[in-house]
Amino acid sequence: MLRGTDEEVCPLRTPLRIAVAQPLSRSGDVAGNADRHADLVRRAQARVVVFPELSLTGYGPDAPVLDPETDGRLASLVAACADSGALAVAGAPVAGPDGRIHIAMLAVDGAGARVAYRKMFLGGAEPQRYSPGDAPAVLSVDGWRLGLAICKDTGVPRHAAETAALGIDGYVAGVLESAADAHVTDERAARVVAEHRVWVAVASFAGGTGGGFTEAAGRSGVWSRTGTPLARAGTAVGEVVTATLTDHPPGHSR
Repeated sequence: MLRGTDEEVCPLRTPLRIAVAQPLSRSGDVAGNADRHADLVRRAQARVVVFPELSLTGYGPDAPVLDPETDGRLASLVAACADSGALAVAGAPVAGPDGRIHIAMLAVDGAGARVAYRKMFLGGAEPQRYSPGDAPAVLSVDGWRLGLAICKDTGVPRHAAETAALGIDGYVAGVLESAADAHVTDERAARVVAEHRVWVAVASFAGGTGGGFTEAAGRSGVWSRTGTPLARAGTAVGEVVTATLTDHPPGHSR
């Protein structure tokens, strides 16, 4: 009896269309920021839309703490996800069960919003207000496992290693870098790909966003498992770019 092909033994998953977005984010304007996130979700026409660090509140020590499961200001984003069948990964401060405040990634879909991950490695003045999360996290979307990261996490090799150990297909990050540090995102993405052979998607703030960041880097992007840039934004606020994750090796045609 002949053995079947690899595709017969392990059927390929449905390709996953992913977007990285650079919203206008005004400090403290949660309702307005959610509306602008919703617009980008609709424009992206993607299954997953990734946003930068603290994208829903703006960056800084005075960013308002959200309870994603009850905050009505997120309604427009929930509705956009329901209309488009998308999962949005957005940033906001949240309180933990013990009252500590964390920089978090929220998973938002048509059913509502929830905390998906808390930033493990804090930078700059962040420890003065925020506490680190205690574990890596993975989102499962249509059979694809996406490891989550926030800004400085991406610069700590241990974070990518511990996240990859959970069994991931992609490493998805929301970051904030100044324009002068735009190269940092590329360098970190290249390292994660080289060490773990996973897709990398990074949403990076553009424009100003509080906390002293008057000119953020932009240049959000998606990289293949071989390090090829598949989609790249410029430096403008409001840009969104998409790429498709697939099980097919590079150069494979269907």
